[in-house]
Amino acid sequence: MLREAYSTSLHCVQAQEGMSVSPDVIAKIEEGYAKLQAAPECHSLLKKYLTKEVVDQLKDKKTKLGATLLDVIQSGVANLDSGVGVYAPDAEAYTLFKPLFDPLIQDYHNGFAPDAKQPCTDLGEGKTAGLVDLDPEGKYINSTRIRCGRSLQGYPFNPCLTEANYLEMESKVKGIFDNITDPELAGKYFPLDGMTKEVQDQLIKDHFLFKEGDRFLQAANACRYWPKGRGIFHNNQKTFLIWCNEEDHLRIISMQEGGNVGQVLERLIKGVKTIEKQAPFSRDDRLGWLTFCPSNLGTTVRASVHIRLPKISAKPDFKSICDGLKLQIRGIHGEHSESEGGVYDISNKARLGLTEFEAVKQMYDGIAHLISLEKAA
Repeated sequence: MLREAYSTSLHCVQAQEGMSVSPDVIAKIEEGYAKLQAAPECHSLLKKYLTKEVVDQLKDKKTKLGATLLDVIQSGVANLDSGVGVYAPDAEAYTLFKPLFDPLIQDYHNGFAPDAKQPCTDLGEGKTAGLVDLDPEGKYINSTRIRCGRSLQGYPFNPCLTEANYLEMESKVKGIFDNITDPELAGKYFPLDGMTKEVQDQLIKDHFLFKEGDRFLQAANACRYWPKGRGIFHNNQKTFLIWCNEEDHLRIISMQEGGNVGQVLERLIKGVKTIEKQAPFSRDDRLGWLTFCPSNLGTTVRASVHIRLPKISAKPDFKSICDGLKLQIRGIHGEHSESEGGVYDISNKARLGLTEFEAVKQMYDGIAHLISLEKAA
């Protein structure tokens, strides 16, 4: 019953009767807190930082768009195996619910303190030549991918978006995509709504198609009106990709086979600058580029490789080695998936408190070290 209650709890797109939080929502917040504390198998950051004091301090607060603490915590309460467990239903949530977000952000992002400030943007223009191919012989790295998330100025995040918002944002970015003339970036937009089976099969084959949100996003109310307003753009070479209204408003992705990180970053820089000239993005002085999940704040950059490391990945200290290099390990199908055939998706972990280029360099240096360990093993 609790999960059912959480799936219908969002109020931020409904007309508000004043700004008070209903007793029913407060009861669900307290019930959620009790469920977390009573679950020994739960080790999420939400459970760690949602103390009784924080609950009492925040349970009666509501953002101007009507989002409550319940909207922030509901995914982590429904999914006790969450790593983080919270989402921001709108930009104001990061400040209104600071007593929960600030320590959680500090923990996840390598000690980014409540008084710390995200550095100015540095995508790495003029520096990409220094990121030479990590694996020129092609022995270890299958592919390289760098992505960033962006939110369009003037719109809330997923749970507070109306169907009209989704369609308006899709129309706005499709207009930008249609006018891209750079031959390296030019391509086509494919809306999910009404997509033919033929197009769908091709996008799945290319590993481009995103599915309706996983259970973590479902529980956060991030999948309403699906597939309205959602779609995928890719260039003609299939090396530059933009997801529209999946988890964030935009996920901008550059990728290619092999380990040439510099080329992948160069293309991403060009793509980001092309879009932002026509659609300003939401940025906060302290937290950087604002996104739905606090794990993606700051640079929002996730630079990753699909890499084969059969020798060192078999060792019991493989994860601790990666942790020491500030790297995150995932399976090849993304978060919450397993490795296949000894191939891992390895990326930078930190997104906040460093520049975009530093985030990419962190991955680059870490992968170079892992390859040297594999060669020596």
